[in-house]
Amino acid sequence: MKKQFNRMRQLANQTVGRAEKTEVLSEDLLQIERRLELVRLVSHNTHKRLVACLQGHLGTDTEKRHKKLPLTALSQAMQEGGGQLGDESLIGKMMDVCGEAENRLATELMQHEVQIERDILDPLNQLAEVEIPNILKQRKQLAKLVLDYDSARTRWYQATKSSNQAMAAKTDSLKDEMDEALNKVEIYSWMEKPAFGTALEEHLKRSNREIALPIEACIMMLLETGMKEEGLFRIAAGASKLKKLKAALDCSTSQLEEFYSDPHAVAGALKSYLRELPEPLMTFGLYDEWIQASNVSDPDKRLQALWVTCDHLPKSHKANFRTLYRFPRATSEYKLTNLPPVMVVLRTLAEMAAATSVHVVAIIEPIIQHADWFFPDGKLSICFIFNSFQYCFLS
Repeated sequence: MKKQFNRMRQLANQTVGRAEKTEVLSEDLLQIERRLELVRLVSHNTHKRLVACLQGHLGTDTEKRHKKLPLTALSQAMQEGGGQLGDESLIGKMMDVCGEAENRLATELMQHEVQIERDILDPLNQLAEVEIPNILKQRKQLAKLVLDYDSARTRWYQATKSSNQAMAAKTDSLKDEMDEALNKVEIYSWMEKPAFGTALEEHLKRSNREIALPIEACIMMLLETGMKEEGLFRIAAGASKLKKLKAALDCSTSQLEEFYSDPHAVAGALKSYLRELPEPLMTFGLYDEWIQASNVSDPDKRLQALWVTCDHLPKSHKANFRTLYRFPRATSEYKLTNLPPVMVVLRTLAEMAAATSVHVVAIIEPIIQHADWFFPDGKLSICFIFNSFQYCFLS
């Protein structure tokens, strides 16, 4: 109730120009926001009119849809009439042939309408009824959080100017409230281009990258500050810090300096990204091949079988697979003797279906030990540009 009152007071002050208003969206995003409702309305009306043009019923299976078509009813009537008149009758034969033709036309129409529903109606409905309403809902929530931040900042500023001892004691609590509100605003303002939970190929195409940003950024930060941290992949990170880092990586921001001081959050974000991939880097399609390769008893032949399977990976998966697997190898070459148990995070790659721990070790350990042989095409190159400097790591 108090927070709602502070929002209303802050909004009133901003309306009459007595308080500063924080803008978290760029001008381009504001223009897009103004068009969202128009896009939703156009999509909704188009969906509605297009549905009215269909002769079948939306959402039903193909067999039921086919039976409900007027052409199907006409086909059945003509074929029944032809059967009643008999093959000896010219009209009977004509009815039978034309009934079959009408049935084929009904099948074509049904397939056409199914394709329209799948390729046009479903995306339009998703856009108008789910995606845009979700965006508007998140925008309202962001506006509330911005108001909370502005209100907390105003009250903190007023408290700092007061010489009253009681108000001075309250300043620290207002500062904490302002920082917490700003943290929430940043998380919401970053939710633009998600990487977590998105298919690898889609993320790479959308971001015009070869290596997924969460993988590259997390490895770069761990190489910089995390390699001597004990229990790096075992100790859980703070939930709020991890959530904020994931939100930052989701929108491809380069403002990651604050996370250097928390390598556990960085390691947690890397593990979370790998676990949330719709398809793991080793792919579901090659699951049986990985298992068969790991079961080869002869060590040399097992290595060869693993290499062949690795070579079958899609190009994008192989590039990211290579970067991740050369990471622990590169750290050892740089004599980082206090290397954390990277196996903990790399096991995530092999968590496919019912893979047992025996298979996981049999697949992962040889690849790490012989990374130079598996990936001879160049060295691990991690380059990431921040506001103030560029960092490159070559092994």
